[in-house]
Amino acid sequence: LNGILRSNGVVKVFGKSVDDKNLRWVRSKVGLVFQNPDDQLFSPTLFEDVAFGPTNMGYSEAEVGESVTKALNWVEMAGYEQRSPHHLSVGEKKRTAIATVLSMTPEILVIDEPTSNLDPRSKWSLIGLLKRLPMTKIVASHDLELVQALCQRVIVLDHGQVVADGTTNHILADKPLLAAHGLAPAEVA
Repeated sequence: LNGILRSNGVVKVFGKSVDDKNLRWVRSKVGLVFQNPDDQLFSPTLFEDVAFGPTNMGYSEAEVGESVTKALNWVEMAGYEQRSPHHLSVGEKKRTAIATVLSMTPEILVIDEPTSNLDPRSKWSLIGLLKRLPMTKIVASHDLELVQALCQRVIVLDHGQVVADGTTNHILADKPLLAAHGLAPAEVA
């Protein structure tokens, strides 16, 4: 969706193909948060990590500062600007990784397994944060509690193929479908 991996078919974002000539534009619209926040955080401070995208997109210094402040506020990490990401909990790192994308104000937020490796308190706190974000969210997850709490529509993929597409309630109620594709029902998860 943002051009990191090449697809076999045609992927379009807001009607434009995800290809080399549109890549910068697509990346201004679609933000990607990796499953492992350590893959996304590499600077000495949170401020520098969150500022990386806006700086590279050509924002002015004032715009960068404003974007960083706004993004850290969204994820409830204000006051951590000078902390090293390597001294954060997994939940704090996940929030910071989300802030690195929010700082570029995407219209679509793609999040890979956002609740993996989180304790229950951190998981539900992150779900609450994601629910409050105003942009469209595309979530890749095996966590059916997250899916039930956050998503209106579910697409089940198995080996790269769409095997089901429907409302969350409809898909999660189909126990044979979930079992056939290695997904535990939400109440068992």
